[in-house]
Amino acid sequence: MKISQDYFENKDVLFLAEDLLGKYIFTLFDGQITGGIITETEAYRGITDRASHAFNGRRTQRNEVMYARGGILYVYLCYGIHHLSNIVTNQEGIPDAILLRAIVPTHGEELILKRTGKSKITPDILEGPGKLSKGLGISTAMNGLTIGSDKIWLEDRKMEVNKNNISKLPRIGVEYAAEDALLPYRFVLAHEHFLK
Repeated sequence: MKISQDYFENKDVLFLAEDLLGKYIFTLFDGQITGGIITETEAYRGITDRASHAFNGRRTQRNEVMYARGGILYVYLCYGIHHLSNIVTNQEGIPDAILLRAIVPTHGEELILKRTGKSKITPDILEGPGKLSKGLGISTAMNGLTIGSDKIWLEDRKMEVNKNNISKLPRIGVEYAAEDALLPYRFVLAHEHFLK
């Protein structure tokens, strides 16, 4: 079942970041579908989170989409190379977001291999936010798309996720955020049993 935009208006970004584990994400570009099971996310708590692009109410051309109603795709370029995909959450004006860090591919594997330049599907092929975006064909050109559109959507296929298989860890690459860098806002689902 496709997840509605209302789901992303939940005010608890930590709940959503964990709840997204085991959900499916799909993209449809040029008539070709790719997708998989979300296995890793990171939560960013808007203006109070030193690791967030919107910390202290910062508003720029790049992060303006973070202030939209929840359920919008926020894609930015990291190090001028990697397109990183985030889902904006909460109500309009509250810039919470969830970084999508990893998925296990389930659909469009041949296209994922082509996009990533790999010869076979491995456990880590879409592990890492840059790899994830590349494999799904997401770029900054998709910034601002509504999740649930005909180009990108999430589905809840009622996968049972055992909470014991979820690790809550510090986020990666946010050392500049001082004590906020140590917050356990990264959620990782052990996913070995998903692999073929």
